[in-house]
This record gives sequence, C-alpha cells and structure tokens, in this order.
Amino acid sequence: MKKTNDFGKDPIPVLVLKVSVPFMFAQFVNVLYSIVDRIYIGNIPVIGGDSLAGAGVCAPIITLLSSFGTWIGIGGSVLFSIRLGAEDRKGAERILATSFSMLIGLSLVLTVVFLLCKERLLWWFGASEATFGYADTYLTIYTMGTFFALLSMGMNYFITAQGYPFLGMATTLIGAVINIVLDLYFVVSCGWGVAGAAFATILAQWFSGVGLLIYKWLKCPQLKVGRQQMRVCRETVREVTGASVLTCLQQSVMNLGILMVQGLVNSFGASVMAAFAAAVKIDSFAYMPLQDFGNAFSTFIAQNYGAKKKDRIREGIRCAVRTAVIFALCVSAVVVIFARVFLLIFIRPEETEILAIGVSYLRVVGAFYVGIGGLFLLYGLYRAIERPAMSLVLTVISLGTRVLLAYALSAVPGIGVLGIWWAVPIGWALADVTGVVYYRHIRKKEDRCTNS
Repeated sequence: MKKTNDFGKDPIPVLVLKVSVPFMFAQFVNVLYSIVDRIYIGNIPVIGGDSLAGAGVCAPIITLLSSFGTWIGIGGSVLFSIRLGAEDRKGAERILATSFSMLIGLSLVLTVVFLLCKERLLWWFGASEATFGYADTYLTIYTMGTFFALLSMGMNYFITAQGYPFLGMATTLIGAVINIVLDLYFVVSCGWGVAGAAFATILAQWFSGVGLLIYKWLKCPQLKVGRQQMRVCRETVREVTGASVLTCLQQSVMNLGILMVQGLVNSFGASVMAAFAAAVKIDSFAYMPLQDFGNAFSTFIAQNYGAKKKDRIREGIRCAVRTAVIFALCVSAVVVIFARVFLLIFIRPEETEILAIGVSYLRVVGAFYVGIGGLFLLYGLYRAIERPAMSLVLTVISLGTRVLLAYALSAVPGIGVLGIWWAVPIGWALADVTGVVYYRHIRKKEDRCTNS
C-alpha cells in the first residue's frame, strides 16, 4: 500500500521548495488560462468588445464564488495536516470527509443563491445594457458548474497536504490545456461566444477536480472517504467551519481596507485612479507567488506541529524566511527596474502623467515585497499552529495602519498621493513586527512549560 508522503522526514530546504513551487505554478496557470478566455472572447468578430466586457463583469463574481472552495480548502487542509502529523488517520479521514461534504452542500446552496440573485449581482458589478446579455450567459453557465469549481479549488489543498503537490500542479496544467483547446473549439470553431468560453472553463475544472478525486481513491487508499466516513460529525463541522470562517473574515477585512483606500485614491482624480488600477494589477501578480509560498509553508508546519517536532518547525521557519526574503528581493528588483515597462501593458505611452504616477507606486510599494512575504509566512504559521485568529489580527493591523496612514499622510502638503503609497509597506512592517514578537512570546512560554 502506498503511503502518504511524510513532511516530517524529508530535508527541509528541498521540502519547502517541493511543496511551494507546484502551488505557485498552479496559481500562475490558473491566472494564465483565465486570460486566455478573455483573449478568445475579445477576438470574436463583430461582438468581441461587448462580449469581452460582459465576461469581465463576471470576473469578481466568479472570484467570490470560487473563494468559498479556497476557504474550506485552506481551513480544512491545515487541520487535516495536523492529524496526519499526529498519525491520527481516523481524525484525518474525518476532516477530509467533512470538508468534502461541506463542499458538496455549499456548492448546491451557492448554485441556487447565485442563479436567483445573478441579475442584481450583474447590475451591481457594472453590467450595462450592451453587456448584460453576455454577462448573464457566462455567469449562468459557470454557476451551473459551481461544484466542479469548488472541488478543484478545495481538493488541491488536501492533495498537497497528503504530500503530492506535483499532482495538483499536473491536474491544473492539464486542465488549462483542456480549457485552451475547448476554447478554440467552442468559441472559434463553433462560434458559441461567451457560452463556449464558460463551458470550456467548467469542463476544465471538472477534469481537475474529478481527476484529483479519482487519483486519490486509486493511489492513496490509506485515507478513505467512503459511506461511513461521510457521516457528518457536528464537532468536526464546527472545527472546519471555524478555521474556514476565520480565513473568510481575514479576506473580508483585506477587501474592506482596499475599498477604503480606493475611495481615497479616487479623490485625487482620474489620472491617479487609472495609474493605481494598473499598478495594483502588476503588484498583485508580483507577490502572488509569496502568498502561495505561505500556504505551502503552512502545510509543512501543520504536519510537524501535529507530530510535535518543535526543532523541525523552527528549522523550517528559518529556511522559509531565507527563501521568501531572497525571492521577494529578486521580485522587488525586477518590479522597480521595469516598472514603466510593465505599466505599458495597461497604459498607452502617450499617457505620460498616468505612467509617472504608476511608476511612483511600483517603486515605493514594489521595493518592500519582503514585508508582505513575511506577512504571508506569518499567516501560514498561525493557521498551522491552530491560532488562525492571530492571522486575522495581523490583517487588521496591516490594513488598519494602511488606511489610517494613507488618509493622514496624503493630507500633508508636499506628500499627497505618495502618502498612500508609503502607507502600504509601513502597514506590512508593523504587522510583521507584531507577528514575530507574539510568536517569540509563544515559544518562550512553551519552553518554560517544557523545562518546568
């Protein structure tokens, strides 16, 4: 019988990269094939512009829909990893089965809710008379495949937690290739437009999610999700829900803080708004690998926390910090040096004022990606040691500082919009310091208990 890979035995530097690189690659592929959808839709003869805009209206709604699978995946897989580390197979089975049941139930509820509320959602997210029909078609078809979207998102975390990160990467990559091929057939050959793009996406997600399940059942039989394990246990539901809700709250606080900053940015006029919109896209893409690295790091820490291997946890933290710092500095150098080149992807060369503002943002914020890299590691660490509430606290500190400083500094003559930019790395730094100080406090407390 094939055993689950053990994150408590492999060499730490190799293991950290082994877990994190597939996570990063899978996320990159997901972004890539969502872009491919837009390219195909936008190039449909005659209706390209409106259909592309219609699909664009759906983007934030789809992100919200898919995020439910991510929240359960992150929350449940950390608990799952802890049980694996403690060699509690029955507990791991129970967490996996409960999370899977929650994904099924939640997908049914979300499908009904989103289908009933889709018109209001589309108008709320900016659909126009010209784009509404395309947006409605795309969202309706995508919503019907909600289960596959959530399954693909959620199961990836559990497969990685079992020690098979490259499997998740492989299924995501194959799913992306299927998406591109089906896009060519449905959108270009059949002329189905946005409907074809939506069908291609959900079929690709179906392959990824179902492929992961089939592989697990055939190749990893030591962890079963059969009829007996699928019985819902209230205590386990509360446990998984608690971890998932805190992850959800953390993301909600982040979004709220960003909206508050967006309102301040808008007060500086159209040029600043346009520059900020373009720069944030580059910003988000640049530090996305650091976020995935933090999620992978969380899996490693959780298994060793369950196995009570304190020395290995500490060694893993040192290794992860070194890796994240080196990677963040490299990304910062690239973004700072090529800021203008990246912005030209979204901004025309003749829009010199917008370009200058965007460059100023990327050269201030982009120089300090090491700050957010550390913050993602702290998020992963606190989830793994069963203190997810601390991740929420750090998010509140980071975003709260950013919002308060942005409003305060931007009001100072001679600073203006630069104050909004500088508030970002300062917020990261304050949250990092808080997270490190608190972890040292935990360690000292544990050491005293061990020695007494």
